[in-house]
Amino acid sequence: MENKDILNFIFELGQLKKVKREGWRLLGMDNLESVADHTLRAAQLGFILAKLEKYGNPMEVCTMVVFHDIGECRIGDIHRVANRYIEADEERAVKEQTEKIGEIGKEIFEMWKQAEERKTKAGIIAKEADMLELAITAKENIEKGYKYAQDWINNISKALMTETGKKLLNDLKNSDSNEWWQGLKKMKYS
Repeated sequence: MENKDILNFIFELGQLKKVKREGWRLLGMDNLESVADHTLRAAQLGFILAKLEKYGNPMEVCTMVVFHDIGECRIGDIHRVANRYIEADEERAVKEQTEKIGEIGKEIFEMWKQAEERKTKAGIIAKEADMLELAITAKENIEKGYKYAQDWINNISKALMTETGKKLLNDLKNSDSNEWWQGLKKMKYS
């Protein structure tokens, strides 16, 4: 492995800032978040979810989520409707992305695979962080008037495996995405 290969990989990861989350386009949204936007909050959620699930290594889950969408650098973000007609080999893309960076690449590929397969506790938590971030974004979009974003929440509710994830999703239904900042504004009067 050469530094050139590492730098090329890092440059490729930068594509995630340019790849837009296409599912939201189905709702008629124009100002789409990037895959990188989604990944940041999903990784943060992965750490929190791992702690709530009392998983011994929340950093492992967080790191797993950081790399969970890297295949989209090459294949783009394909929403579920398009997925009915397009078969992208994301595993091949991730394998090819990571093979030139030696042991580091092997570790990244294995973390990616764990999240995709959901056969380990870390993989389950990582995938749920990904899905819960999508549900949270859907909730924010519902509050902006995109009522059909509820479909994302409904589908995610069927796929969650952890009790913590199920409870968070249930509590999301009665939450308000603007509540966190209520009462924090201070007005200065002269």
